[in-house]
Amino acid sequence: MKIALLGHGTVGQGVDRIISERVGGVEVVRILELPDRLTDPRMTSSFEDIANDPEIALVVECMGGLEPAHGFILRALAAGKSVVTSNKAVVAAYFREFAAAAAAGGAGLFIEATCGGGIPWIASIRKVRRIDDVRSFSGIMNGTTNYIVDAMSKNGADFDETLLRAQELGYAERDPSADIDGIDVKNKTIIAVGVAFDAACTAELPVTGIRNLTRVDLERFRAHGRTVKLLGRGVQGGGRYAAAVEPVALSRHTLEANVPANFNLMSLDATTVGPLKFYGQGAGMLPTGNAMVQDVLDATAGVRPTYDLSRGLAWDPSLLTGDYVFRTMASVPHAGAWEGDEGSKIVRGVTAVEARSLFERACESDPSTFMAALAKEGL
Repeated sequence: MKIALLGHGTVGQGVDRIISERVGGVEVVRILELPDRLTDPRMTSSFEDIANDPEIALVVECMGGLEPAHGFILRALAAGKSVVTSNKAVVAAYFREFAAAAAAGGAGLFIEATCGGGIPWIASIRKVRRIDDVRSFSGIMNGTTNYIVDAMSKNGADFDETLLRAQELGYAERDPSADIDGIDVKNKTIIAVGVAFDAACTAELPVTGIRNLTRVDLERFRAHGRTVKLLGRGVQGGGRYAAAVEPVALSRHTLEANVPANFNLMSLDATTVGPLKFYGQGAGMLPTGNAMVQDVLDATAGVRPTYDLSRGLAWDPSLLTGDYVFRTMASVPHAGAWEGDEGSKIVRGVTAVEARSLFERACESDPSTFMAALAKEGL
């Protein structure tokens, strides 16, 4: 099979390397790059050279961002060329449109690498769903934030110091907002909702990151047998669903609490198989490249995954209800709020949407406010 790569950065180079070293029967014949970066005879700066080449059956999108990736993916699918992508932002934004275009063009849409790097998360959900309904999922879906929390906990370091170290190691971007504010996990959660629940997640998910997490916060949680992890979560039942991204204070006895460095751990719970957990490298040139090449191999074998996001589940925040702890100097205006120890405030029995609203109001008076959901024992 002859394929084309869109982009030859970290991920694109990983895909190219794995195919050239380990995969037979697949040839990268075109690489889309910027005009001033045409360093390989396979490279072109014109997408037309790829779109109009009838021998290219598969396009591997490694560009990132919304545009022009969105337009390129749609054009490839419309031309009957299957698409493999690691771009979680564009899939989260246009999942339903891509799925429809793939079906109309008789092409495959392969999205394994959008969630969890080298972890076979999407494929595992699809396999589970051959028999079961997925009732819920949750997970550490971002290696940067997990590295930061783990390093702060182990080294007794402050957030800014640890973030700087993450940037030096290449785990965090120069602008780390997408990671530490939960946007990356939001995109992956939206995709997981689509794959696990057949729902186009168009609701405004409550998203809270770890920007305000401090060393003292972690020390206080440790004193209560807990640690904090940034989780993406989703649940469905009775024709309804809910999802959220937020820091969660977990018992230190859970597997999630002990995930080290930049690793990921995703979990699901299904009808007959029960709980399943998937652990591994959540990002990087070779893990992400591996996931993309797995999709390439499926495409060469004639696999055509389909996604039907028209189930029409109703958004119901009450499905994600729990207790929350706030570390803030501001008042928390809720009838169920009460003072915890060491200046914390506890709010019982609120939805993730309500908790996010309370957090925003508290931040108006105290911008350093931190909030975490209190997980039940065993998550």
